[in-house]
Amino acid sequence: MEGYFHKNPLERNPALLNALTLAYLGDSVYEVYVRYTLIAQGKVNPHRLHREAIRFVAAKGQSRQLERIKEELTTEEEAIVRRARNSKPSHSPKHAVMKDYLQATAFEALIGYLFLTGKKERMEELIDLGIEEILKEAESK
Repeated sequence: MEGYFHKNPLERNPALLNALTLAYLGDSVYEVYVRYTLIAQGKVNPHRLHREAIRFVAAKGQSRQLERIKEELTTEEEAIVRRARNSKPSHSPKHAVMKDYLQATAFEALIGYLFLTGKKERMEELIDLGIEEILKEAESK
């Protein structure tokens, strides 16, 4: 398994995957990135980590994240976002309004796509843009 995540194990182009499949992966990748970022800031209390991570990983936070980066997206990335935002989820969100849920799904799909295509630097750049803004807002409160 060594080096497994550095290669694309899929035989087909990730852009052709179902948008909800990309979002499924992107949600996990983003959550790990957020948790790592919070721990790197010196936050180590598990309860506090969980509370702070929710600001980022809940649908509303991910929707805001997409809003902050949308002007920075390439045409290719916009196409992934549009396709995911227009997808038809099989269920209604429990803790979010549908608009935020669809925006969050689009953001997660973008992260999943960038991860699968090996564009780690680009993925981190876009994640960092949004995280910086959310952290600034939290500090100003």
